[in-house]
Amino acid sequence: MSENKLKHLPLGIQTFRKIIEADNIYVDKTKDIYNLLESNQSNFLFLSRPRRFGKSLLISTLEEIFLGNQELFKGLWIYDKIEWKKYPVIRIDFTAMVYTDGIVGFKKSLDNTISYFAEKFDIKLKNENYKEAFKELLEKLAKKDKVVILIDEYDKPIVEFIENAEIRNIMKDIIKDFYLVLKESDQHIKFAFLTGVSKFSKISVFSGLNNLRDITLEKKFSTMLGYTESELFSYFKEHIKATAKELKVTQKYFKDTLKSWYNGYSWDGINFVYNPFSILNVLTVQQINNYWFKSGTPTFLLKLIKEKQIDVEALENIEMSNESLDSFEIEDIDVESLLFQTGYLTIKKIEEKHLGYQKYFLNYPNLEVKDSFLSNILKSFSNSKKDSKILVGDLLDCIEQNNLEEFFKILKNIFTHIPAEIFMADREAYYHTIIYLILTLLGVRISVEVHTNKGRIDAVIQTETHVYIFEFKMSNTKQAIKQIESKKYYESYLLSNKNIILVGVSFDMQERNINEYVIKQLDLKEND
Repeated sequence: MSENKLKHLPLGIQTFRKIIEADNIYVDKTKDIYNLLESNQSNFLFLSRPRRFGKSLLISTLEEIFLGNQELFKGLWIYDKIEWKKYPVIRIDFTAMVYTDGIVGFKKSLDNTISYFAEKFDIKLKNENYKEAFKELLEKLAKKDKVVILIDEYDKPIVEFIENAEIRNIMKDIIKDFYLVLKESDQHIKFAFLTGVSKFSKISVFSGLNNLRDITLEKKFSTMLGYTESELFSYFKEHIKATAKELKVTQKYFKDTLKSWYNGYSWDGINFVYNPFSILNVLTVQQINNYWFKSGTPTFLLKLIKEKQIDVEALENIEMSNESLDSFEIEDIDVESLLFQTGYLTIKKIEEKHLGYQKYFLNYPNLEVKDSFLSNILKSFSNSKKDSKILVGDLLDCIEQNNLEEFFKILKNIFTHIPAEIFMADREAYYHTIIYLILTLLGVRISVEVHTNKGRIDAVIQTETHVYIFEFKMSNTKQAIKQIESKKYYESYLLSNKNIILVGVSFDMQERNINEYVIKQLDLKEND
């Protein structure tokens, strides 16, 4: 296939039929879907995945299968594996509801949705209340055949009003009643599948739906959404080749970059997938960028992290139990669980030393998420009007030009513009967090090792010509330099043939800024 005849990428297309009829690339996930349909433990299933991860396309694919449209699946794995039969399908997308008028608008949207399906199937409803009308609709539809229910973004009505407790709680009660109909109509339902981002506890939303099976963390469905490495390099082979050529890099280098930037999502700690939205954007635009993060800045999450004074450093290595990870109560949000469910953290491994007692280790999935997320936290914590990435870029320029005077001038300016009232109660922790964020973000671009301990941060920054060994302390700078020398942090760099610079930095709690810094070039002769 020539580069000017590449198969079209389905960027922004969430409809299975459109992808197939337009001859766009479709990564065949129908074997996973077959396993989903053949799972006989429950016909009520729930799957949580982050936004823009292919949930809507999965719902659309299921819809075409249950409508019996076999011709659309020609050439795909499932084509000759199932009995193709048409069922009445009710597909509800909660993102399409009206929320601008609050509760009134949402209820009207529900009523209109139920009326739409009644009209579509030529059914006259006696009930006008959305709950009773939905129940009546299922009962009358089932006289012809059992009904398939597909619900996309089930949690949208709650998430839309997550910061308004009064409306949020009313919304929760409305959808709880709505989902209760599924339990009451169990005998009329062939298959029900719900997707969403957040996993609210069954008590708060699905209190009556005790037959709902949550497949979010099941290994057999861990790669049903997202692209595996083999899928990426197979289906998008020509696009990868063309993009590498456009960027003037080797295919190996480009593949390695794709892996570090967009791979790393896992729900079982074993199988890892690439972010499909970011991959499609990279291969369309032919440029590495933070596509997924920019498509929806987590303002609410950033606010929570700040309000709850979450230890940002600890987000790089979180240990959680299955119970903590699995869901949360909307009235008492666990930030770490929410970060996992929304895709800002992922499972890196799972330990099960004793049956039934799993320990989950979470971290950022990849550079795209880590770089963008920490940049936004830095902007929020520093109250800076300047783009954090530009700020970090300026600091990087100073380091690469060996201009430490300008480096500290920029750092001091950051702290100067933080209003006293937004400093955390623990000023030391706030200072610690800002420095950590800056050093970690520098580490995305050049070699930086950051080590933290109570009351201090040490870091090693390497350029082509220099090794900078920093010690940030709450006490005086001379002690910081002595710490570097006494601990001999520099020893492993003596054979690097680079200039080794020791930098001691102290912070003044009263002034809320860097007090002074001392720079000392290591005399290699003294250390022979």
